[in-house]
Amino acid sequence: MIEVKIKRVRENALLPTKAHSDDAGWDLYASTKAYDKDGNVVYGTGVAIEVPKGYVGLLFPRSSNAKKELLLSNSVGVLDSGFVGEILFKFKPSMIFLDNIPTKRRLDYTEVYSLGDRIGQLIIIPYPEIGFVEVDELSETERGAGGYGSSGK
Repeated sequence: MIEVKIKRVRENALLPTKAHSDDAGWDLYASTKAYDKDGNVVYGTGVAIEVPKGYVGLLFPRSSNAKKELLLSNSVGVLDSGFVGEILFKFKPSMIFLDNIPTKRRLDYTEVYSLGDRIGQLIIIPYPEIGFVEVDELSETERGAGGYGSSGK
């Protein structure tokens, strides 16, 4: 087991939990809620962690987020080992579509998280040290450069 230092930066902060011992993600809880100048909902977790060197913390929405009208603004948050500030989640309200044309009008925030709710999950994983080597050609593969649905499935 790898020990990760954690600090409460707010009195009402709840420490991360897991529903099951074999879960990969640690649930994080809302301790503050604010709205930024762009209309995003910004939740503070009230905790800061020290990700060990050689590891990265990845922040994901929880699967129950599908019941909300919110989208995690950066899809996956990255906590590098040098960052020791409060863990935040920034959500964009889902866009309203009229005649399949997105508008700039935002939803009314009826489906947002409350303080104390589980708002996201943290997974800490190791990453390898790599070095890029510039070459004139890459190896040939079955897939090649095909992407974005090129397999036809």
